[in-house]
Amino acid sequence: MLLQTVTPITVLGTTVALALFLSVTAHLAARNVLGDVDPRRALYVGPLPAVTAIVGVTYALPEALIVLVALLFDATMFAWSYDQPRRLTVGMTVIHAVITTLLAIVLFSLTLLFATMPG
Repeated sequence: MLLQTVTPITVLGTTVALALFLSVTAHLAARNVLGDVDPRRALYVGPLPAVTAIVGVTYALPEALIVLVALLFDATMFAWSYDQPRRLTVGMTVIHAVITTLLAIVLFSLTLLFATMPG
């Protein structure tokens, strides 16, 4: 078993990686709803939900609360970044949650598959 130590660098690296992942999936969601959009706008969406997730897990908050607060921050950042009506913001947030969940499941499954590969 690997020795897992929590340092500020590992927390920062995890937060940045999660923020980039959420920004990429936010861009996919925005393209799905709005069409051709500037990818730099998605960079504003990812960090706040990522920090929410890291802080929530650090303080052992209930998962339902973490998800709810992250979705609210996600919708707020979509509304601020893309300046769209509430209906489109809700649509982008829902699609973002679905894309993020599906892509995370696929990536986790591939990681598990390669980790259990013989030889």
